[in-house]
Amino acid sequence: MGIELSKMPKLGFGLMRLPEKDGEVDIQQVSQMVDKYLEAGLNYLDTAYIYHGGKSEVAAREALVKRHNRDEFMLATKLPAWEIKKAEDVERIFNEQLERTGVDFFDFYLLHSIEEGGNIDNYEKYDCFNWALKKKEEGKIKHFGFSFHGSPELLEEVLDGHPEVEFVQIQYNYLDRTNPVVRSQRLYDILVKRNIPIIVMEPVRGGMLAEMDPEIEASYKKMRPNDSIASWALRFVASQPGIMTVLSGMSNTEQMEDNLKTFTNFEPITDEELKLIDEATEKILSVPQIGCTACKYCCDGCPSKISIPDVFRSINTLRRYPDDWRSKNFYNVLTERSGKASDCIACGQCESVCPQHLPIIDLMKEAAEILDA
Repeated sequence: MGIELSKMPKLGFGLMRLPEKDGEVDIQQVSQMVDKYLEAGLNYLDTAYIYHGGKSEVAAREALVKRHNRDEFMLATKLPAWEIKKAEDVERIFNEQLERTGVDFFDFYLLHSIEEGGNIDNYEKYDCFNWALKKKEEGKIKHFGFSFHGSPELLEEVLDGHPEVEFVQIQYNYLDRTNPVVRSQRLYDILVKRNIPIIVMEPVRGGMLAEMDPEIEASYKKMRPNDSIASWALRFVASQPGIMTVLSGMSNTEQMEDNLKTFTNFEPITDEELKLIDEATEKILSVPQIGCTACKYCCDGCPSKISIPDVFRSINTLRRYPDDWRSKNFYNVLTERSGKASDCIACGQCESVCPQHLPIIDLMKEAAEILDA
């Protein structure tokens, strides 16, 4: 059964950066966000086994599944290759996901973060593609695909070997079109050429494209004074052919309301606006930034409990604004509840799971010299 693209919402609710209260997911606020999202006629929610240390799937159950009829929403989750140590783990993890979320089936199911190396090797070793097809036959999965963080060459290789894949989720935003690591434009072009529906993650680059240089923001506001900066990034992605759904990892009710405004009576990017986006891209890329999207995959296993994305946020701001005292103040407050950059023991756990393939150990050394001096 193919995906009915006409029934897919352009805006998907990503459950990766949910609001927290006292160290736990704020179920009350998430419930409010879910209600607003569904009331707007949208219905695609995306979680994963590892999000929020395993609590995102539970939050989906509490805020969504228990409170709304099953036919009101489509739920997606993902199988993590790095948690599979033996063949039995695949079924165990899947059953645990059904229990966590409280559903009998998943509308969309993905192999999480296919890339060169261990992840794709594990999925092939444990025959996860054929396993997923069996789950489709059992009615436990409606649509099967994967999320991707590898090279264009690997993407074509996987698609050639697995024509059963119905959709692919990639990182795509206007900043990463020419990124030599992400190569998102090449990935996008491959999928469009093959007529494979695309789900987009990181359309706002982990929030990087929601706040930027005052000069860029002023140019955006001059053209569309009533629109947020983030809306430009979302409209850019959603305007591209072949895009099925754009995921936004919304962290509070305000972000939800702003995104709903963007996608209600949606206006595609114009040629004039695209020219402005291209100029903004050129200016942003002129200042070297750490390409962290704040996915926090690196945080869960960090033995020193370093909030790595927040450290990088401080460094990025200082690279752009060397005299900005607020960045160091932010870092000092941060390290009252998490490890310092200088606490890094160079174990490499973070680098092994980073979708952006960042040299985190070296970057931590740089951060320690700047922030912990």
